[in-house]
Amino acid sequence: MSVSVAVSNSPGFSPSSSMFCNKTSIISPAPEALTLTLAHLKSSQASSSCSSSPSSPSSPFRIRFPKPPSGLSAAAAAVAVASTSSPSSASSSAILKRKRPARLDIPLTPLSFAAPVMPSPSSFREVVEAERDGYSVYCKRGRRRIAMEDRYSAAVDLRGNSKEAFFGVFDGHGGAKAAEFAANNLEKNVMNEIERMADNEIDFEQAIKHGYLTTDSDFLKEDQRGGSCCVTALIKKGNLVISNAGDCRAVLSSQGVAEAITSDHRPSREDERHRIESTGGYVDLCNGIWRVQGSLAVTRGIGDAHLKQWVIAEPETRAIRIEPRHEFLILASDGLWEMVSNQEAVDIVHPLCVGIEKAEPLMACKKLVELSLSRGSVDDISVVLIQLANFI
Repeated sequence: MSVSVAVSNSPGFSPSSSMFCNKTSIISPAPEALTLTLAHLKSSQASSSCSSSPSSPSSPFRIRFPKPPSGLSAAAAAVAVASTSSPSSASSSAILKRKRPARLDIPLTPLSFAAPVMPSPSSFREVVEAERDGYSVYCKRGRRRIAMEDRYSAAVDLRGNSKEAFFGVFDGHGGAKAAEFAANNLEKNVMNEIERMADNEIDFEQAIKHGYLTTDSDFLKEDQRGGSCCVTALIKKGNLVISNAGDCRAVLSSQGVAEAITSDHRPSREDERHRIESTGGYVDLCNGIWRVQGSLAVTRGIGDAHLKQWVIAEPETRAIRIEPRHEFLILASDGLWEMVSNQEAVDIVHPLCVGIEKAEPLMACKKLVELSLSRGSVDDISVVLIQLANFI
C-alpha cells in the first residue's frame, strides 16, 4: 500500500506544464527512499523536458511513499532506508535537518480548561425559618437559584412598644445585594422619617415613601448591581400601613376572606406601562412576559441602576385600622403568588391559626411553600405570617 499526495488539474496546473519533469525524479529513484532533498528539487527545476505521470493523466504531480517491508520494526526500517540512500541524499538531509531548539524551563503551573468552578449550592442556606410571638417566617431557596436572593426583616417592640412592629419581604434579582441592603436599612429609614414628624401629625404615606427613596438612593451610591422588590407592613398606634414596590404582595384575611392589599407593579399594568412610555422607555412582550426595556419584569423596586429612569423606588401605600375581624396578614414574594392564589393561601393558613387552642403559624408558612413547590415553582419563596391579634 502507498500514500500519495496529488495536485489536481486546474487552469493554473495543466498536465503539459513544464514545471513537472521526468528527467530527474523529485523522489530518489530507490523505492525505499523516503527523503525529499534539496538537491533533487534543484535538479528538477533545471530540467527542461517534462511530462505528466503516466499512471495518472489527470494528476501532473504525484509523490509515492512506499510502505516499509512488513516484519520490520520502525527502528529497523529506518536503518534499512539509511543504508540504501545515496551520499548526496544523506548530505542534503543534513542540510535540511532542523536544529533542536534550546530547552525551555516552563513553570509547572496546573492548567484547567474546564468551566469556572462555582460555589456548591450546599454552601448556601437552603431554608430560613424564624418564629416569635406575633409572627412566623419561612423562606426556601428556589431550584433555579445558586444562592437564595430573598431576604426578610422583622422588628418588634419598636421604641419599646410591644404593639408596634415593622415587617418586610425583599425579593432580589441580579443577586441578593439589593434585597439584603433593603432588609438591613429600610425599617431604620422609615422610622427616622416618622420621628421627624409630630406624633399627632404623622403622615405614614410620606414617611414610608421617603424611607424607600432614601434606601434606594443609598444603595445606588454603593455602586452595586441588581435590584429588589419590596413589601412592608408597619404596625403603629393600631394602624396597619402596607407598602410595596414590585411584585411582592400582602394579603389580609378578614374572617377567612382574602383581600390583596397591594397591587403588583408589572409592565402589564396599564398605568405602569403609560408611566414608562411617557418618560421615553418602552415595554415589550418577551416570550410571553412583559418587560421594561426588554429586560426587567417589574416596574418598581430598589436598585436597578441601569433602569432607574423607569424602574422607580416610590412605593404604593395603604393604611388600615386594625379590627378584630382582621385575623392575619401574609407577606410573600412572587415565588408563592405565581403558584398560589390569594384565597388558597388564606384557606391553608386559617385552620392552623384561627379558632384553635394552639396555633401553628410556622407550619402554615411551610405548607404554603410546599404547595407552591408542588406546582412547579423554581423561584425563591419567602413567607412572613403576622397574627394581627397580638398588635391590637
